Amino acid sequence: MTDTTDDIAEGISFQAFEDDCRLLGSLLHDVLLRELGPRFIHLLERITILAQSAVNMRSAGVEDTAVVVEKQLGAELAAMSLEDSLCLARAFSHHLNLMTIADTYHRVRKARNFADLSKSCDDTFAKLIQSGVSPEELYDTVCKQEVEIVLTAHPTQINRRTLQYKHLRIAHLLEFNERADLSLEDKEILIEDLVREITAIWQTDELRRHKPTPVDEARAGLHIVEQSLWKAIPHYLRRVSNALKKNTGKPLPLTCTPIKFGSWMGGDRDGNPNVTAKVTRDVSILSQWMAIDLYIRELDTLSFELSINRCSEKLANLANDILLKESASEDQKTNTWNQTGPQNNLKLQHSLALPAQLPSGADLPSCTECNDGESQIRMSKLPGNPKHKLALNITEKREDSPLPSPSHRPMGRTPSGGQLRKMFTESQIGRSSFRKLLEPSISERPGSTPYRVVLGDVKEKLMNTRRRLELLLEDLPCDRDTSEYYDTSDKLLEPLLLCYQSLQSCGSSVLADGRLADLIRRVATFGMVLMKLDVRQESGRHTETLDAITSYLDLGVYSEWDEQKKLDFLTRELKGKRPLVPPYIQVTADVQEVLDTFRVAAELGSDALGAYVISMASNASDVLAVELLQKDARLTVSGDLGRPCPGGTLRVVPLFETVNDLREAGPAIRKLLSIDWYRDHIIKNHNGHQEVMVGYSDSGKDAGRFTAAWELYKAQEDVVAACNAFGIKVTLFHGRGGSIGRGGGPTYLAIQSQPPGSVMGTLRSTEQGEMVQAKFGLPQTSVRQLEIYTTAVLLATLRPPQPPRDDKWRGVMEEISRVSCAQYRSTVYENPEFIKYFQEATPQAELGYLNIGSRPAKRRTTPGISNLRAIPWVFAWTQTRLVLPAWLGVGRGLQDACDKGHTHELRAMYEEWPFFQSTVDLIEMVVAKADAPMAKHYDDVLVHDAGRRTLGAELRQELARTENCVLAVSGHKKLSANNRSLRKLIDSRLTYLNPMNMLQVEVLRRLRQDDDNRKLRDALLITINGIAAGMRNTG
Repeated sequence: MTDTTDDIAEGISFQAFEDDCRLLGSLLHDVLLRELGPRFIHLLERITILAQSAVNMRSAGVEDTAVVVEKQLGAELAAMSLEDSLCLARAFSHHLNLMTIADTYHRVRKARNFADLSKSCDDTFAKLIQSGVSPEELYDTVCKQEVEIVLTAHPTQINRRTLQYKHLRIAHLLEFNERADLSLEDKEILIEDLVREITAIWQTDELRRHKPTPVDEARAGLHIVEQSLWKAIPHYLRRVSNALKKNTGKPLPLTCTPIKFGSWMGGDRDGNPNVTAKVTRDVSILSQWMAIDLYIRELDTLSFELSINRCSEKLANLANDILLKESASEDQKTNTWNQTGPQNNLKLQHSLALPAQLPSGADLPSCTECNDGESQIRMSKLPGNPKHKLALNITEKREDSPLPSPSHRPMGRTPSGGQLRKMFTESQIGRSSFRKLLEPSISERPGSTPYRVVLGDVKEKLMNTRRRLELLLEDLPCDRDTSEYYDTSDKLLEPLLLCYQSLQSCGSSVLADGRLADLIRRVATFGMVLMKLDVRQESGRHTETLDAITSYLDLGVYSEWDEQKKLDFLTRELKGKRPLVPPYIQVTADVQEVLDTFRVAAELGSDALGAYVISMASNASDVLAVELLQKDARLTVSGDLGRPCPGGTLRVVPLFETVNDLREAGPAIRKLLSIDWYRDHIIKNHNGHQEVMVGYSDSGKDAGRFTAAWELYKAQEDVVAACNAFGIKVTLFHGRGGSIGRGGGPTYLAIQSQPPGSVMGTLRSTEQGEMVQAKFGLPQTSVRQLEIYTTAVLLATLRPPQPPRDDKWRGVMEEISRVSCAQYRSTVYENPEFIKYFQEATPQAELGYLNIGSRPAKRRTTPGISNLRAIPWVFAWTQTRLVLPAWLGVGRGLQDACDKGHTHELRAMYEEWPFFQSTVDLIEMVVAKADAPMAKHYDDVLVHDAGRRTLGAELRQELARTENCVLAVSGHKKLSANNRSLRKLIDSRLTYLNPMNMLQVEVLRRLRQDDDNRKLRDALLITINGIAAGMRNTG
């Protein structure tokens, strides 16, 4: 039911799905009976029966009776006490979440049980070969594919992370429940586990009581990697490799990674003053720490597996060198023991021999990682909040530390025999001999096989790397010999690849292609940072910074110059070799923050950071301004360090968002590439690749969904043509939101409907908020989504979608877009009553209490729709079920085209032009989820002015017009006729969703009369959570 879940409900086993919904609903009922008693259960059942009756009446077309039942339902909800309202809201909210869990699990089940899944690598590769693509071309295209999925912290994830993990545990239990070998006792235990989970969910506060910090958001993103993507990547790459080998005869190269990951969490400072230079630095280091910690865990299991002695001569020589080096340092280690005590000696904690405790999961084969069915969610203990000194000294308090700190010895008692022995081992006399007991000499170590020796050395360097990162987080000195730790993934890959080649050469390829291959693929995919962090800032902030610099240098005011003068100045300075910014310049706090951000980017470099994204870009000078500030910071940092900055310069990516900016995107890129310095810079430093980002959210809020879609299509065509004219390759970065109103939609459909030539083996795309959890929350769903990205990009590259067959079609699109945009803007921006209506008819003003994101809801504090961010704009309309941003203006535009005699062209466009078809299908999908009677209920209760109620009635008439026009174009007899499973999923939720909406209306009415009532506010927020769960969408 979610807008962006691919293969929505396709092939789902509704019988099994409904069985699981009944099971979870029954268990929730039992929990509520125990927690709240029979009186509340009677109330809950009566409300449910009334809601179900109304749904059945509407479904049967008995509208008048349905209205009567709904009025009765509304009256009973209005008469309900606040305490009952709160409990009812929570009950329905949890029921909808449990249905979502069942839905998610059954998508996993479908993917697991269907051998020839559509859009899978095997299916797509085979079809391409059959269509005439040569095996060589297919192989080369897959190996060269570069897709990056960028996870963002956009505030659309409604559920607390605690509840997200509890939901995952229930999904695991549902999977376990399907096993055919379960005994009656096993079934009873499983039911008890489910009851415990649901009870814990009920007793957990579902509301966030504090706004998350940017670091909190980044931690949530890292946990998604740890819990899901880390497990999914090896399985996904095996699927790609196996499909390639089957269809081309050659597997995927071991270090080839068609998909990588990026992040905006902790780097996106556009309109978010909470994201500072220090936050970006700390989040980047935290991401590196998590990567190293995950690699260390994998090495334990891998070392246990590689217990063999047979190896290549090259590996044997390396193992001997390591052992000799270790032997030579025996005396030095003894001295270190005497100086520091055993609790700080890291080398003793991780001897090269078999560990004293088996690694976690040593008894499980690697194939169970995506399907282990465990209900336990293991999470890394990340370093403490970087805003404060670390509360946890990880090296001293890790579980595998052999001895406690002597500072914790009990005082004031006579030592026991055990304590006397402990004191002896910590004395100067006892340390040396006790150390030998803990760590025997190398020649005496059991299990010191060459692979374990090499992997032990790798682990030791990784631990040094982790400790170095912890010191960096604490701003402590961390000077180490670079040979003692890893600073690049290439260095880490070197010994791992040597082990792999050794196993292959000795006839142990079956071992080489197990956990070792998985680890190598993880290193190739995640590198040393898991996800490279993008930095995003608004173009105006760079202009303010250059204003301060040019004014300080008596060069004038930069912002007052025309575009050509700006370009001349920027190009001249970029060609120079001296820094532009004086070291002791006095500037405002905002300007200093911009300069500090560039300094952090110079210190971290392209090894840790991804792109520098300029939001609200409109001109070539916006890009050169960032290039100049970046160059200046790198010169300064390099001078301070006495050596070159790490990595290379960041890619600078202009983000074109509004309709006017999208129209200027092509000319801006042409102007940029016509500058010799910039073109040479792109070729030399970025492999002749220009990246351009297009924004779906603000363009949709600016002009409406249909016009935004058409302007985005044309902008991409123009940008591709501009880059081609200069012989520069282009990667388009799609800033897609979760909802259709913000560019959301099934991934496969979206990629397949892009302009021809815009997806040439490369793509970047954002995944935001609740969509991150929906798509990547489970390893199994992650594997499926990664496959869909791979196959969609592959098809768009080798078999590009068709352009409009007839130039007349472009004229029809222009006319539809013009009429649609005019109606949208006349309603949203020109009708003086609309803002007041929006504030009264939706919970927009109350959404700020949700605490779901670190950034403010508005870019600026001035009132008006233009300053409201796209997420709360869409979120508010989704709550009322009108979902206005996704369709407003579309019906008027399509009807105008039909009235002018273009009906035949519209039907042909729908049948033959993928872009137009996907646009219409997405609008049909969202109109199917809209509910005009429910939106009218909001108006009747919350909108008091007759004129504004008239405006609401006009909007509902426009919704009806849109429905009729979309059906006329698509040829469908009813909404979602081409996806009956989706229709069934939507209908299955209405019994619980409708009363939740009506309850929200009543709570809003009371709250607006008593806005300090905290219980009312909690009730409202719970209804918002529940409706978001029912709609499977927020913003």
